[in-house]
Amino acid sequence: MFTRFSTGVFIAGAAALWLSTASAHSIKAEPTEKVEASFDIVETTIAAKGDTAVFSTRVRGEAGKDKPDATGRFEGSSVYAYVWPTSLDSGDVGFDKGQGIVALAVTFHPDFDDAAKGGKNRHVWHPHWVVLAKDAACGGGLKVIDIPEGTKPRVPETWPGVPLLIDSPAYPTTFKGDTVNVEIPLSLIGGIAGASYDGVTAGLKVNGNLHAPLLCVSDVFKVASGDLSLPGKVVPAE
Repeated sequence: MFTRFSTGVFIAGAAALWLSTASAHSIKAEPTEKVEASFDIVETTIAAKGDTAVFSTRVRGEAGKDKPDATGRFEGSSVYAYVWPTSLDSGDVGFDKGQGIVALAVTFHPDFDDAAKGGKNRHVWHPHWVVLAKDAACGGGLKVIDIPEGTKPRVPETWPGVPLLIDSPAYPTTFKGDTVNVEIPLSLIGGIAGASYDGVTAGLKVNGNLHAPLLCVSDVFKVASGDLSLPGKVVPAE
């Protein structure tokens, strides 16, 4: 599904997408019985509240209930994710500018840890910034961008040390009933005011041979907009 949409849709200039508080809106979706209830998005929102941006997704069932089975191995292991693709530039979240599609993802993966500074997180749902690019080798048409051996791109302070454009910030993340929320200080997200966004639930998989692409989007469970057009508009802080 992802492959039908060009990268340019995701990295449109935030200034051109500015809407007033009164006209900003969330993305609402009709329930889809063929999608697992815990990943069946019915509403996705990014809103600025005071000095905090709140990323929120509501599903038909219990958010976070379903998790991938542990395999005991890193290679070939699975990741489940609640994802907010955005129009942010990669430079807004601590990477080099213009690298690809910037998304916040709340993930669960029982076979490995990727917290900052050697921390443990395989046992909990936790947030990441990821930078994505199209790749036909991936079942879902997208990959988390690999860092080639011998290169040293700009990465955030909480980069977990893996060869991917991924960040592991300790943003407060909560699951309550049908909703998952992530709270991020506005001061840490350049360009969020007026940005556009979408909502996705997906499965990812680590390459069984540990070669690039190392981490693929392997299965798209649901796209809130239906077409990844990023129709959501971030409510500006007052």
